[in-house]
Amino acid sequence: MTPVTATADLEHEKRLAAARSLEFVQDGMYLGLGSGSTATIMLQMLGQRVRQGLRVAGIPTSEASRRLARQAGIPLLGFDQVSQLDLTIDGADEVDANLDLIKGGGGALLREKIVASLSRRVVIITDSAKQVTRLGGFPLPIEVVRFAWQPVADRLRNLGAEIHLRLDSDGNPTLTDEDNYILDCDFGPIDDPAELDRTLNAMPGVMEHGLFVGLADVLVIGQHDASRVIERG
Repeated sequence: MTPVTATADLEHEKRLAAARSLEFVQDGMYLGLGSGSTATIMLQMLGQRVRQGLRVAGIPTSEASRRLARQAGIPLLGFDQVSQLDLTIDGADEVDANLDLIKGGGGALLREKIVASLSRRVVIITDSAKQVTRLGGFPLPIEVVRFAWQPVADRLRNLGAEIHLRLDSDGNPTLTDEDNYILDCDFGPIDDPAELDRTLNAMPGVMEHGLFVGLADVLVIGQHDASRVIERG
């Protein structure tokens, strides 16, 4: 399989997963609107449904998703208007058999986790390349305050991680939507995501990390010419 063919196949799988995820959307819902390549496809499809008469409103998980949702004609709201969402549809960089995730490749992990935590149900959409036996092949993004990123990086190295400060195309530190830095941390295969989750949550200077443990309820995965739905438990 050539790289071009492989890319086209994964793009097809993303479209299959995005389309299937909209089966979970019902009229009148408040939605969490995810970020990333598969979520972008979902937003375009959702916008088409809205133009056909579907009544929903959503909270985006990033400024990029906010722009895309507006372009698609999806009504937006904020947490000053609603305290809980009915459903969030978002992507992932890796997902294991327990439906635990690594997210944050696009830098939106803080808002993504807030939105997911305030949703009654979380649906994750991916292509088949994102399904793994153990998390950790994709470096774990960790959002840190700029004031203390270097000592936080040292503490993460002491946990066994190889650390890279994420840089933009100009060679400057990448800033998140909340003006923080991102450390991409290679821990190798993560044997106990829940334990690492607890350790990182207790570390001062860490604003959020890309381990999403116990938050996903449903995985919709594109596989070749079909989509598969896997529910937690």
